[in-house]
Parts: sequence; C-alpha cells; structure tokens
Amino acid sequence: MMTREPFEHADLARLIDPKTVAIVGMSPRPGAFGMRSFENLGHFSGDVFLVNAKYERIADWPCYPSLAALPKPPDCVVLVVPKVGVEALLGEAADVGAGGVIVYASAYGEMETGDGKAAQDRIAGIAKERRLRVLGPNCIGLVNNITRAGMTFMPDYYKLPHRVGPVGIVSQSGALGYALLQAAERGRGFSHFISAGNSADIDIADLIAFLADDPGCRSIVCVFEGVRDAAKLLAAGERARRADKAVVIYKLGATQSGALAAQSHTGSLASSHDAMMALFERAGFVVVDDFEALVETGHFFACAGKPSARGVAVVSSSGGAGVIAADKAEKYAVAMPQPLEATTRVLQTIIPAFGAARNPCDPTGQVLNVPESFTLCVSALLEDPQYGALVLPQSLSHPEVTVARYAQIRALEEKYSKPIIIAWLSEWLQGPGADLFESDNRLPLFRSMDRCFAAIAAWHARADATAPCAAARLSDAAARSQAGEILGASQRALTERQSKRVLAAYGVPVGPEKLALTVDEAVAAAAGFGYPVALKIESPAIAHKTEAGGVRLGLEDEAGVRSAFAQIIANAQKFTSDIAGVLVQPMAKPGVEVIVGARIDPVVGAVALVGLGGVMVELMRDATVAIAPVSTQEAKTMLARLKGYPLLTGFRGSTPVDIEALADVVARVSELAADHAACISEIDVNPVIVRSGGVLAVDALITTKK
Repeated sequence: MMTREPFEHADLARLIDPKTVAIVGMSPRPGAFGMRSFENLGHFSGDVFLVNAKYERIADWPCYPSLAALPKPPDCVVLVVPKVGVEALLGEAADVGAGGVIVYASAYGEMETGDGKAAQDRIAGIAKERRLRVLGPNCIGLVNNITRAGMTFMPDYYKLPHRVGPVGIVSQSGALGYALLQAAERGRGFSHFISAGNSADIDIADLIAFLADDPGCRSIVCVFEGVRDAAKLLAAGERARRADKAVVIYKLGATQSGALAAQSHTGSLASSHDAMMALFERAGFVVVDDFEALVETGHFFACAGKPSARGVAVVSSSGGAGVIAADKAEKYAVAMPQPLEATTRVLQTIIPAFGAARNPCDPTGQVLNVPESFTLCVSALLEDPQYGALVLPQSLSHPEVTVARYAQIRALEEKYSKPIIIAWLSEWLQGPGADLFESDNRLPLFRSMDRCFAAIAAWHARADATAPCAAARLSDAAARSQAGEILGASQRALTERQSKRVLAAYGVPVGPEKLALTVDEAVAAAAGFGYPVALKIESPAIAHKTEAGGVRLGLEDEAGVRSAFAQIIANAQKFTSDIAGVLVQPMAKPGVEVIVGARIDPVVGAVALVGLGGVMVELMRDATVAIAPVSTQEAKTMLARLKGYPLLTGFRGSTPVDIEALADVVARVSELAADHAACISEIDVNPVIVRSGGVLAVDALITTKK
C-alpha cells in the first residue's frame, strides 16, 4: 500500500529551482562545507544569503545572525551545521516560509546504533507537520545545472564546464551520482543532479517524479540502492511514462538476494533482486547492468525519440567493426535487414567492388579520399524505410576523420530525424572529435558496441511496452474466503493436501488423492485409483519431502505400496513425530514439468514466478518473475521469456502444450498470492505437469508468515 503519492513538481520547485539560497552555518574556513557550498553558487544568478551569528561579514558578503533576519524568505536553505542543531533550524526555516531545506549532517538512519533512526524520524515528523520539504539528511545536496545553482559541498562544481543537457541525475549514492555529473569534463551536458541521502522526507520516487514533470529534462538516470515504498516508485514511473521520459536505472547490489530464509524453490529463485527487477519492469524503467552505461544510455533516450522502424543499419569503413556490430545485434536480437533493392543499387554506384554494398555497409577507405562518398552511403541507408537508426563505428580518431565528419553527421541527423549513433571504438578516448560528439545533445555516443546495441534493444522494448492495467479477476469472493479459512487455521507450512485445497479454491487443477493412516488404507486407495501410484509423506514439519525420503513414485502393485509405506514412515520419523499420514495419488501422465510459484517480498510485495524444470529448476535457474497479480496475457509473456520456452511450443517435433491453460494457472496463483499477501510467505507448485490437453498441479507447498 502506498504511503503517499509522490510530491508534485510545485512542491519541490522552490527547493530544486530556487531564486534565493541561504547557507546556514557558513564558515570562512577554506574547504569547509559551507565555503564549498558558497563557492559552488558562484555562477548562480539568484540571491545568496550567508547565516552565522558568529560573523557580521565573510569576505565581502554580509552574514546574518538567523534565518528570521534575512531580507526575504529563502527558497532553499542549506544546513551546514552539526546534527544537534538541525531540528531547531528546520522549525526556524518553516517559520520564515522557506521552500525547502537540504541537510548535510549524518549519523542518522544509516547508523546501526545510537539514536540515529529516532532523530531521522523526528526530521520526517517536522517535515510532514510543517509542510516543509527536506532533502536528506546525510546527502551531498543538489545541482540545478540550468541555473547553475550548485547547492552541494562536493568540491569545485563551479569549475566544471557549464554544459546544460537533457539528462537529469538522481542518485541514492551521493559520490557515484556526482561522478556522473563530472562527465561534463568531457562534454556531456545535464539538467540536474540530486542526491537523495537518507530520504527522511523526499525520496527517490519523489525526485524521479519531479524530473518527469520538469521541462528542462528529457530523460532520467538513476543510481538506485533501495526503496521503502514500492507503490510510490510505481507511481513515479507512471508519471515518467505519461511524460514520455525514459528512466534509466542502475541498481547497486545486484548479486545480493537479501535476507531470505526460503523453504521453497520459489524463494530461492525469486530473490529480492529479482523482485526489484520485476518492480522496475512494471514501472517502465530501462535497467542497465553496468554503471558505465548510465550516462550513455540516458543520453541516447533523451535524443532518440520513438523508433520509426526496427531495422538498424551500420556504416563502417572498418570491416571488422561491422562484424562486431553484427555480432552484438544478434546478441541483443536487434534486426539488421539487408537494404531494399533500390537502396542496394544506389550503394553499388558509390562503393568500390571490393567494398560491401550491404548491411553492415563498408564504403572502404575511399571515404578518406572522397569524403562525399560517406555522406552518400549514409543518406541512402537513412532513406531506406526499413531502418529506424544507423550506427557509425568510429574506429579511428583523427582530425581528417572524426573532426571533419562531425559536421556531415550532424547535417544528416537534422535532415532525416533518425538517430545516428556513434560507437567510439578508438582507445584514444578523448581523441580529436570526441568532444564534438559528446557535447552534442542530438547525437548519441557509446564507448562500447555492446552497450550501444543493448540500448537499441531497450529502445525497441520500451516502444513496445504498454502501460500496466489491472488484471481481470479470475476468482471470486467465495474462493478468497475458502482459501483464507485454510490459511488462517494452518501452521507455518501447509501440508501438500492443505496447499492443494487452497489452490483448488482458486481454480488451479489438482489431481485426486487420499490420505492413508495405515498401510491397508494405502493399499485400498491404490486399488481404487488403479496402478501405478505415488506415495508421499503428509507432515507440516517436512517441507522438502524428497530430501527426507518421503516420496515413492511409480508403484506398480500391492507389494510395492506396502514396502514404500513402511519406508516413508520410517524415514519421516527420523525428522519428526508430527505425521498426518501418507498421501496416495495416481501417477500423472507425462508432460513438460513446470514450476509455478509466488512469494511476498518485504518491499515489493507479491511477485509471481514461472520456470521450467521440476527438480532441475534450481540447477538451470530458468525462471521469470513479475509483480503479482498478472493477467493471463502477462503470464504468456513470462513463459515466452524462458530459455526453455521451445519445450512448450513443440521442440524438435514434440507436441505443443496447452499454453493457455498454463498461463491461466500462473495468473490464478499470482492472484492467490496478491489476495493473501498479509499471511502467505511463499507458494511453490512444483511440478505442474503441462500437456497438450491441459495442466495438473502434482505437488504444492504454501508457507505462511506464522
């Protein structure tokens, strides 16, 4: 449940786009945070007020004894004071009508001991009660690069080249976020840099929402650590979606699965990281795997627009660079179709016979002697309607190549309004021409062919994505009530029989079974079903029945049932005395084994999972995760992403399975998890046997939060 909607743009405008800034706790000492903040406001066109009762003047600037003594209310107050003085100054800032406050002080919620968390909670309370927006504590401040308002203690922002660009930066890591801003040294332009700090009041979702509504920003890059309110992050993503602004996100700690004591396959496969990735997908964010990809990808989305076609053309006078491009295109499933016949005829009139009048196009080294041949080749491919973008690998950095070619490329981009993407392959990273391309807000540049094609693939995927809508319910109130009664009466882990009753209430097909308390009851049940049968221990204390020796499959006769019953009971008694009996089930017809599950992530909430494999699922780790509940259509998309998906559609002549029925089961299990997230911990339906004629849940485990 969302704690609140993200702040509106107007709520944060005075803080992030101030006309007046007050630095409280200003010190004349060189290198002090106050002096650094003052220096970083050196090019700011608004009013700057210094506040410190110890001084009447600092250098040539008057110094005021308090916020109340200022000639007018400040839009932004920068607190450069120890933690002990912060709360009183927040009250004073609210009293004078300040627009917002930046708190540098640390030793708050990031501390494991002491009163840090309580102090941070008090800041949050003041902010809420007084309707005063607070950035921090424990943050390095913010930069409005458009107005040059450098409200940060990071050294020498005022010395950075002033390059305004379309990309805004929000970061939960102050240092890493500022490191992105330093790309201005090589020509990149930004609109904003905002560090979230501990987010007592303003959090990462609020900052994404602010930039989504800010006209100076066309795409947002985010260094992400974590979030307390997943629903609010989704709301921020929706604002960015409505504004048609990409949010490019890099999550720190991708390999950490969180503090998870999973009893099931679902729990081990759907880690906290997996759940967060599902949240990003639902929010419409573009996820990058490398920190180095953030600025490049964000700049690409800021200037790429929407793809007019899916094909990508490559023009390179290096045949090897063209091969690299083709390899990466295949890796990321980016189409590189061959030119239309008319386009090929044009290329053949330009390119020598030893070149390549195809895609990738190699006009050869003649472009050095006949520069116009480069323009003609690029023009011919951009005029081909198959191509929505063109990649230009720059393998040589030289004034006669990269510098001279820049003007040609810029003119071609303006003429055709299709992205012309520079792949800078030269290890002379800041060689001739690099600054021209980096500082151009219309020409994307990548220093990696891999990242280039990953971004193009994400561009196409984002164009295909649709805004999420509520899934149509598949179950009714009676199902919720029946499942709730079983869940409420159960112990921490439901037995297989109890778990299947819950699933059946939600319309998941489960097979027949009987609980046998004695071996004779087991034999009678087996005879009633007909052989072969399976026997399984029924005990709330044994979650993993196979590992406990509590399962016997394919029993063909009475003797086999009697022997198996005795073995199962003996094995179970080594683990527990809490034994309800032995389940007898007819053996399911063979098919493809699938795991369907869900778990409740402490931050994200209910997430659904589907994977291939039965007992192989953890070994192969072929599974996909999505925010629950999912519709049947979303479930089919999850299935299509599996590496083993061909096994479902008829691999090497096998019979295709019932995808619709399987998707229905995934959707129903996800609905069950979302409906009962307050009491369910994990759901593990493994295996689900899927055939051409339908599906059957053969085994199940539901763990509650008790």
